[in-house]
Amino acid sequence: MELPEFTPGLNARVELTVTDADTAQSLGSGDVPVLGTPRVLALAETATVAATARQIPGGITTVGVRAEISHIAPTPVGRQVTALATLAKVDGRKLIFDVVVREGETLVAEVRVERMMLDRQRFIARALGEN
Repeated sequence: MELPEFTPGLNARVELTVTDADTAQSLGSGDVPVLGTPRVLALAETATVAATARQIPGGITTVGVRAEISHIAPTPVGRQVTALATLAKVDGRKLIFDVVVREGETLVAEVRVERMMLDRQRFIARALGEN
């Protein structure tokens, strides 16, 4: 498997308008009607996938293997948040991203996401027990 070469600084931005389905109440991660931490993490991962999507060759994919999150500020339904993922480090097959989530100028969350590059078909076969 020939790995693509990614350069630190590679980035992508994704946006989300918070709906009832995105709240801690709906996600079961709390009982308040604001953006839930699991949804913040999913948004951060979406941004990391978007950052590599333009350059990743067919047959190769990335999977999340580790995440650290600091969810700092609440975001109510109807507000828009933006996640900016920036590739901080490449370590062999491991890609380490720093993600900043903001509502306007307000810092909502900081997330560090580690993704591993791998062969898509081999990964799926292994997951299905088809070694």
